[in-house]
Amino acid sequence: MHRKVLIDWFTTAKGQILKKQEAAYLTRSITASCKQVILQVGALGWENKFIDCSLYKQFYVLDDEQFSWPASKLLRGANTALPLQPDSVDMVILPHLLEFDEDKHQVLREVERILKPEGKLIILSFNPWNIYINLQYLMRKEKGAPWLPSLVSRTKIEDWLRLLNFEVEVSAGFDFDASRTSTADAEQRKNDIRVAAYAIKAIKRRYHIIPLTPVKKYQSKLAMARIIDMPYRQKEYDKNS
Repeated sequence: MHRKVLIDWFTTAKGQILKKQEAAYLTRSITASCKQVILQVGALGWENKFIDCSLYKQFYVLDDEQFSWPASKLLRGANTALPLQPDSVDMVILPHLLEFDEDKHQVLREVERILKPEGKLIILSFNPWNIYINLQYLMRKEKGAPWLPSLVSRTKIEDWLRLLNFEVEVSAGFDFDASRTSTADAEQRKNDIRVAAYAIKAIKRRYHIIPLTPVKKYQSKLAMARIIDMPYRQKEYDKNS
């Protein structure tokens, strides 16, 4: 399934339900200040549903084919070679991007490179164990595409993130129940194998190695006073008296 097909699917009835749940989750998860840099890799076209582009002036969307919400700043570039300086971004959002990229590890390595220490990463992805999602792929896949979708489970992505020194802060799950829009409900469904999609929020940690040096022998610079035998001195004084 090409990414354009994904954007078209979000206009369907089930796609609208999933869009509403994911937008509510993103709205609550975007905790960066208005002056910080936020990068979304992969355009959706409905960025206005979860972020106010007039308020977040440093919100950018990078995509080499699709267009984002007109009010956002669009960048053109490859997912595996992000055109940004190391340690320059405060938050990165990957909305259903890893499903369509063959080199998922390189994408995550690039995200780790451009994120500042303690920067936030939000990933949205489809659940590989959901039957409906797999059927949608088979119905909409393009000619020459593989028969099985390139979906990855939440636990596997979390393992990849830990290898890159990310700390997984929270996970969530989304389904096609229109009555569920609470982020708290989504977090409770993270381990439900029936969910249609899931979310991961992680923090980039940077650990510094402190070299161990041999401990030098301690030498006191203070002169120790001579110990006086007070009981003996007192005894001699009493004898002479």
